[in-house]
Amino acid sequence: MIELRQATLHRGSKLIFSEANIRLFPGWHVGVSGENGAGKSSLFSLLKGTLQTDGGELALPAAWTLASMEQEVAATDQLALDYVLDGDAPLRQIEARLLAAELADDGDALSAAHADYDAAGGYVAKARASTLMAGLGFKTLDETRQVKDFSGGWRMRLGLARALMCRSDLLLLDEPTNHLDLDALLWLEDWLKSYPGLLLLIAHDRDFLDAVCQHMLHLAEGELRYYAGNYSAFERARAERLAQQEQMRVKQERERAHLQSFVDRFRAQATKARQAQSRIKRLEKLQMIAPLHADSPFRFQFIAPERMPQPLLDLEHAATGYGEHIHLQGINLQLAPGDRIGLLGRNGAGKSTLMKLLAEELPLLAGHVHRADGIKLAYFHQHQVDAFADDDTPMLCLQRMNPRVSELNMRQFLGGFGFSGDHVHAPCGRFSGGERARLALALCVYSRPHLLLLDEPTNHLDIEMRLALNLALQEFEGAVVLVSHDRTLLSSCCERFLLVDGGAITDFAGDIDDYAAWLRQPAGGASSPRERTDRREEKRIRAEKRQQQRPMQQRLQQLEDELAKLNDQNRTLSERMHDETMYLDANKTQLIELISESERIKSRIQNCEAEWLQLSDELDQHATS
Repeated sequence: MIELRQATLHRGSKLIFSEANIRLFPGWHVGVSGENGAGKSSLFSLLKGTLQTDGGELALPAAWTLASMEQEVAATDQLALDYVLDGDAPLRQIEARLLAAELADDGDALSAAHADYDAAGGYVAKARASTLMAGLGFKTLDETRQVKDFSGGWRMRLGLARALMCRSDLLLLDEPTNHLDLDALLWLEDWLKSYPGLLLLIAHDRDFLDAVCQHMLHLAEGELRYYAGNYSAFERARAERLAQQEQMRVKQERERAHLQSFVDRFRAQATKARQAQSRIKRLEKLQMIAPLHADSPFRFQFIAPERMPQPLLDLEHAATGYGEHIHLQGINLQLAPGDRIGLLGRNGAGKSTLMKLLAEELPLLAGHVHRADGIKLAYFHQHQVDAFADDDTPMLCLQRMNPRVSELNMRQFLGGFGFSGDHVHAPCGRFSGGERARLALALCVYSRPHLLLLDEPTNHLDIEMRLALNLALQEFEGAVVLVSHDRTLLSSCCERFLLVDGGAITDFAGDIDDYAAWLRQPAGGASSPRERTDRREEKRIRAEKRQQQRPMQQRLQQLEDELAKLNDQNRTLSERMHDETMYLDANKTQLIELISESERIKSRIQNCEAEWLQLSDELDQHATS
């Protein structure tokens, strides 16, 4: 058991927590939450012994073995598999004893070392390390590559595998899901669920925390507080506690009402499809927790472009790849304003390849593509985050995009992304990964795109910023194509999922839970030879269906646009009719006209909604026929 007794901790002059009394037991899986800078990493440093309490005491069993992730993995000549195996330090010590006994020709020492080696699982250690690497997305050939040959993100995966290799009693994981794709994240989630020791986990993925953790520690305002239950239970409990504070209620109700409009609007338009119903549930969950983030420093929204073409982009029988090698083919995809598409698929299947084709960073090797005149796209990806020059600043980046905008307006915009005061002139060379990611997102939003391509946008983002991005996407009028390991973002944002597998792109009929089940099938539920033979015919039928559905989809979009305008007009009329001065005798004629106009608009809304529902049902029937 770990116990903090009246413990106080500072980091420099900053108070992390004061007089904390916490007990953590073997087998517990504990999530650690708090704003950036609250002291989560300092708590880990205390547990690792690199910091000491400033008051009270920390009791930690001396016999426990502790494992943790390195924040930086050096680019060395060591083979990747050997680097992971080094995570089991006691086993490496036994191997050293074996070698020494062999060199000394000491039979007794050799026999004892072999017994210890067997007891420590030495004969299956390489297989265990290979399994860890495979689960985190490495290929078999990667085991014999040198650590220095991997990118920073993949070296972080090696560091995670090394931490998991350790047969630990206490496991400290600080942002392990950064740089993971969805299939690696799901594998890690399953692995951690069965971890027998005490786990402390810092993560900004609420689904991941919910699945893995049954206890929470929260750091805020110099206090370390324990909550029973998973992350969702913690958010509910904390929101209820904050709701009791009078100064928070106005902000909370504003946030709740703001998100209610998303839920109501989408519920009215949603089909019975599983993805749509899953999205409604996610939006309702966001509505519940939104008040908790009413004082978030992050708040922004997309500004609609002057015109929104229809459709934005159309791919027909398209193929793309690298050089002359075709990686994806037979792509049929139309993107229209309001589309919300999530890309699913194993690591290396081609999700980023498709994104690069949409972004015109890869050539069209076959087929046709039509892009609307004047279409503007914004493409968020990790290379964009890494591409900032050290002397770039947030203000300078915006000024390059639009030098005519005033500094005041730019400051107001950047404030929504957490850049304020002198921070707007701070050099990117001093920025954290999270600050760089926020700046890259800010530039995407500032460009007023028609089409938004987001490839793992939540890497390095904390929960507050992830929620702000999610809320902004709900109001974005253009199309979104999203690759993410954040299941909350995928489920609440996307109405349609595409599966990238085997060089082809197909509609995925289920939700994220169904995709997780698909991943756990052998070879991802790989198709049989007969199924591969039938695939061309299935593609042809789907293409015909899409062609038949286009007029209905276009009419649906027209109806949705008209409904949005009518609802705006109706709200304006309602506000005018609630003005007490309208009921004076002098305004009687004007009031009658307002009432008449309101009835006309309501009638038109009912007609549009009826036609919308009928068309939606026809599309559902057409899709399942």
